[in-house]
Amino acid sequence: MLTVVYVAQDLPAAERLKGVLEEEGIMATLRLVGAGKHRKYYEILVSELEAEEAQDILCRSMGS
Repeated sequence: MLTVVYVAQDLPAAERLKGVLEEEGIMATLRLVGAGKHRKYYEILVSELEAEEAQDILCRSMGS
C-alpha cells in the first residue's frame, strides 16, 4: 500500500524530492492532484512501510 509523504507545489520540486528519496533507496511515485486553474499539486507516495523513513529523509533534505 502506498501512502503520501509530501505534497509539492510544482513538478520540478516533486521530481527533485522523488530523486532524493530514490538516492536513499526508497522507491517513490508521483501523482497529480488538485489541478486547478493556476496551480497543480503533486503527491509523493512511498510504501507504507517506508513512510516514516521517507519523511525523515525529506525533512533533512529541506533543512528541517
